[in-house]
Amino acid sequence: MRRRRLTACAITAAVLLVGIGVTRATRHGELNTTGEDVPSALVKRGELDLKVHTTGELRAGHFVTVAAPPIGGGTLQITYLAHTGTPVKKGDLVVEFDPSEQRYQFEQSHSELLQAEQDIIKAKADAAVQASKDQVALLKARVDVRKSELEVQKQELVSEIDAKKNQLALDQAKRALAQLEQDIKSHATTGRAGTDLAREKWNKAKLAMDQAKQNIDKMRVVTTMNGLVAIQKNTEGDFFFGGQSIPDYHEGDQARPGSPIAQIIDPRELELTAKVSELERANINVGQPAEVEFDALPGRTFHASIKSAGGMGQRDVFDSDSAAKYDILLRLIDSDSQLRPGLTGQITIVGEKKANALYIPRQALFLKDGKQTVYLKKGTGFEQLAVGVIAENESRAAIQGIREGDAVALIDPTAPKKTNSSSATAALGGGKL
Repeated sequence: MRRRRLTACAITAAVLLVGIGVTRATRHGELNTTGEDVPSALVKRGELDLKVHTTGELRAGHFVTVAAPPIGGGTLQITYLAHTGTPVKKGDLVVEFDPSEQRYQFEQSHSELLQAEQDIIKAKADAAVQASKDQVALLKARVDVRKSELEVQKQELVSEIDAKKNQLALDQAKRALAQLEQDIKSHATTGRAGTDLAREKWNKAKLAMDQAKQNIDKMRVVTTMNGLVAIQKNTEGDFFFGGQSIPDYHEGDQARPGSPIAQIIDPRELELTAKVSELERANINVGQPAEVEFDALPGRTFHASIKSAGGMGQRDVFDSDSAAKYDILLRLIDSDSQLRPGLTGQITIVGEKKANALYIPRQALFLKDGKQTVYLKKGTGFEQLAVGVIAENESRAAIQGIREGDAVALIDPTAPKKTNSSSATAALGGGKL
């Protein structure tokens, strides 16, 4: 019995020792990880350059669009097109379209106009002839009425039967005269209607001819301002594949009425649009200088300045980066005839410099309980410490609350360690076959 009690006590003591060992091992893994397991970096003192790097697209601050004329009749074929970068003055020709169809419509309308003129002449002549015939018939009908009246006046000298015949003849002559007068009015109305119809055809043909003449003039599109020509992309195709390069308009291409063919840009007012992150937005102010290197013009640096910076961030649901982006607008100071809207460039915004600042890699900053935190190396472990962040750039952060020469962890030492798949396999009895 005594032996059993000793055995039970020994087992209990062993379980307690194992528990204490596991607890110590766990704590040791969280905060007492050795420097060999957790990479670290030293707190340094020096100058912190708050430059911001981003990509922007060039656009014109002041421009006019040159478009295909909005006329009916299908697509238009380009017969002349100024090249991108060509300097033009107000009134200069930029694009010209084939006027063959408009000239055909002009000739057809002119022919219809001449035919309408002949129809008017014929309608007037027919009306005049009909009026002459009506006048002769009217005179004859009046004479017949007068003769019948004279015959009726002889009723005392003729028999009763002849007198009734004369009266009937007079009534018939009067009815014929009245009918003829109505017919003459109808003939006059018909004559005027025929003339008016022919004149309406003439007006329609004249309007079509004038419209065709205007369309012919519209085939030559000139600029309304001085500037440089920037040819637009030809998107007349039915569909495009993702990543496909869309060509510019060229002579011989077809364009739909109203399609933008080119832009006349003022080279003195070129702008760059770009987006920056929330962190970078804090280092940007209106008026800051910037340098731009365009992908299409390698080896050249252009100067710009911040014109405006957005105060509200935007998130793109289709972007893998869920962080808010802020719009900024830069005014390009340098000019060049090769610059045109749509060019992309690498922008470096020259920010202020923090002299004699204590800084660490941004990788060493962690957000814990809503506070910026570092893990300060203490002996063989790390101590969690809240710090104040003065400024940040893409790679470094100026902080306060620690000393120069201190070592800080570059990864979170409290985070669970990832188990190596090979060691896990080996622990399960796996291995190489």
